[in-house]
Amino acid sequence: MSNEHIDEVSGITTTGHEWDGIKELNNPLPRWWVITFYVTIAWAAAYTIAYPAWPMLSSATKGVLGYSSRNEVKSELAAAETAKVRFVTAIQQKSVAEIAADDALREFAVAAGAATFKVNCVQCHGSGAQGSKGFPNLNDDDWLWGGKADQIQQTIMHGIRFSADPDTRVSEMPAFADIITPEQIAQVSAYVASLSGKVKDSSLVGPGAKVFAENCVACHGDNAKGNREFGAPDLTDAIWLYGSGETAIAEQVRSPKHGVMPAWLGRLGDTKVKELAVYVHSLGGGE
Repeated sequence: MSNEHIDEVSGITTTGHEWDGIKELNNPLPRWWVITFYVTIAWAAAYTIAYPAWPMLSSATKGVLGYSSRNEVKSELAAAETAKVRFVTAIQQKSVAEIAADDALREFAVAAGAATFKVNCVQCHGSGAQGSKGFPNLNDDDWLWGGKADQIQQTIMHGIRFSADPDTRVSEMPAFADIITPEQIAQVSAYVASLSGKVKDSSLVGPGAKVFAENCVACHGDNAKGNREFGAPDLTDAIWLYGSGETAIAEQVRSPKHGVMPAWLGRLGDTKVKELAVYVHSLGGGE
C-alpha cells in the first residue's frame, strides 16, 4: 500500500500509530501464542459450565459435574473419623499404662492429648507446659502426687483441692504463724533453704532442724524428701512452686498458699483424660 511506512532501522512496517514521534512496529503475535490464548478462553468457559462458578443471589451455579468442595471436605473428615475409631475404641478399653506401652496407641494419644492440652491447660501450665509461680512445671520429674501415667490420670480426673469432686486430691499445710514463733519460722526457713542452697545466717540452720523435726517430718519426712500420699513436696531439690530462698519459704510457712486444679473428668470424658495423661507423661518428666 502506498501509505505504508517502513521503519528505517528494523525494516518492519509500522501500524500507523504514533506518539510524540514514536511509531509502533507491526509485529503480529506468534501463531502458537494466539492459539494458546484462545484455548485458555475456551477452557475457562468450559470450566464455568462444568464446575460451580457464577454467583447468584443466594447460591451459585452448580456446574454440570455437581462438584462441591464442601462435600469433599465432609468426605475427608468422615474418612478421618472412621480411621480414628479403632484407636479411640482401643483407648477406651485399655488403661493408660497399656496405652503407653503400645507404640501406635501412644503416638495417637500423645497427638490427641496435645490438642486437648492446648485448649484446656495452657492457661495455667503454659504453652510448653513449663508452668509458672504457683503452677507446676510438667516437664520436670518433681511430682507431688506421683508421675506415673495412672497417677497423672488420677490427678487430671479428680483435680486437686477441687471441692466439687469427692475424690479430689487433698493436702493442707497449716499456717504455722499460729503454731510457732516468728523466730522459729526464720530458723526452719533457714534450715529448709540450706537443704538445696546457701543461707544468709548459718547459725539458724541447727535450731531450724529441731523445729523441722518437731513440726514438719510428719508430712515431709525425716529426710525432707516429701510424701506423695499427702502431696507434700520434696524440700531437698531446687524446684519450688511458690519461690525459693528463705524469704519465700518463710512466707509459705507463715501463711501457705493452696492452689486448686479443677477435676476434668466431667468436662472432657474418660477417653480424653487418658489421652491427656499419656501426653503429659510423655513430656519428659513422667516416671
